[in-house]
Amino acid sequence: MVEAYCVKCKKKVEMKNAQKVTMKNGKPAMQGVCPNCGTKVFKIGGQ
Repeated sequence: MVEAYCVKCKKKVEMKNAQKVTMKNGKPAMQGVCPNCGTKVFKIGGQ
């Protein structure tokens, strides 16, 4: 699993439903959902 910072929970969480995405500038990133509050979380740099 991938860890990302949740702004709502104010802590690092393990992403749920993590998927690789490509940003507009072509760099890889990971996007998912916080398991605690359901907010979208984002981490730059693919894993």
